[in-house]
Parts: sequence; structure tokens; C-alpha cells
Amino acid sequence: MRFLSQLQIGQRAVIAAIEAEESLFHRLSALGFRVGKPLSIIRRANFNGPLHVRLGTTDVILRGTEAARIQVSIS
Repeated sequence: MRFLSQLQIGQRAVIAAIEAEESLFHRLSALGFRVGKPLSIIRRANFNGPLHVRLGTTDVILRGTEAARIQVSIS
């Protein structure tokens, strides 16, 4: 298991678990982050900045701290 924040640009994975407090969990769910959903990393900002993540046809920008709470399995 790895965390979303550890993936490299272009790498694809499947969400395995979301370990976040309730408010963040609901926000991520509303954005489309659900267990079993495939995703890929499009871009990474410099200096540990946000990640540009693609979930199907939806693009989301996540902070590194939020991405570090999402466990993924490499596909």
C-alpha cells in the first residue's frame, strides 16, 4: 500500500482506503474519491505543492496533506 502523495506523474492507481476525519472524508467523497475508484496523477506543483489528480473525467487539485490520507494500490 502507498499513499496518493507518494505517486509520480502519470502513475495510475486505485483508491484502497481513505483515512481522514469525518469532515474531510465527506468533502473527498463529494469530489469523487471513493474506495475502488481509479485515478492518475497529472501534475505536481513545486516545493511539495498541490497535486493535480484525475478521477475518470474529473480533475481535482489536492493539498499534499489531504493526498497523504488516501491509500492507493498501484494498477
